[in-house]
Amino acid sequence: MKSLVLLDKCKIAIEDRRFDETLGDDDVQIKIHSVGICGSDVHYYQHGRIGPFVVETPMVLGHEASGIVIATGKNVNHVKPGDRVCMEPGIPDLISAQTLAGYYNLDPAVRFWATPPVHGCLRESVIHPGAFTFKLPDNVSFSEGAMVEPLAIGMHAATKAGIKPGDTALVIGAGTIGIVTALAALAGGCSDVIICDQFDEKLSVAANYENLHAVNIKGGKLKDKVDKLTAGNGADIIFECSGASSAIAGLAEYAAPGACVILIGMPVDNAPIDIVSAQAKELTFRTIFRYANMYPRTLRLLSSGKLKVSPLISARYKFSQSIKAFDRAAQGRSDDIKIIIEME
Repeated sequence: MKSLVLLDKCKIAIEDRRFDETLGDDDVQIKIHSVGICGSDVHYYQHGRIGPFVVETPMVLGHEASGIVIATGKNVNHVKPGDRVCMEPGIPDLISAQTLAGYYNLDPAVRFWATPPVHGCLRESVIHPGAFTFKLPDNVSFSEGAMVEPLAIGMHAATKAGIKPGDTALVIGAGTIGIVTALAALAGGCSDVIICDQFDEKLSVAANYENLHAVNIKGGKLKDKVDKLTAGNGADIIFECSGASSAIAGLAEYAAPGACVILIGMPVDNAPIDIVSAQAKELTFRTIFRYANMYPRTLRLLSSGKLKVSPLISARYKFSQSIKAFDRAAQGRSDDIKIIIEME
């Protein structure tokens, strides 16, 4: 089948590929419709690796996907051929200690699309476990379905934060993950969310949402905005989505006493934390890695209208234009949030 293959660093091509996949009793075969380009896809494209995950043989890219069911195994009853679905891309060992404890995202045996050596979903069709395939509500589009994957990260972060109604949150970083985390925080009960970045183009997208306050961190007015919205007390929750060492080092300045800090962004190098300032405010630090059990609730919120992600789609490309789409994504344009590839 036609597939977008990463052949080498900075070299991708659309090729015909065969895959050693068969439809099992618990599986679903899906014709791919829409795939979002993730930062990890771009990183593999540009560098051929992310940390210990190295692309050593050609690999199909893509893990944020939606499509149409074309066949099901005999044990699959919740979806049928013709249903529109989205797919959770990480498949754990269903009997691992982590999975049985409810933390299947932390199972070291997880097979995650487009993470070496596992092929991704930028191809005509995939076979996927039914347990990780979810029917799209009628009012959720294919593009929105493809965005459930990054949304699930924001939902997982908001859940970990233990939001109380009326909390004020600060989100550092206005990329895809930053904005969807801010939206999840608002849907979860925050009255106001401040989001900061150094690019006005990204902030202008965020500013279109009600109760989402965009601040350019280069202006030196972030503390003023936090103080104004919190009567000088500081943010109840801070979501760090940038992975920037300087941002992580200064988190305590914006936090309320007893605040919760959720670390989402991954620093390239170990980032310093001002431990004494954190202790003086008794901050709680929590981390997240991907998500677990977030797809059903994310789809419910999308269907309800409480999560609106269509404004985050910067461009759509046909599959035949995939190389052009990746070249644009690799530019890191400040006005791009999410690029979608649609199969033809």
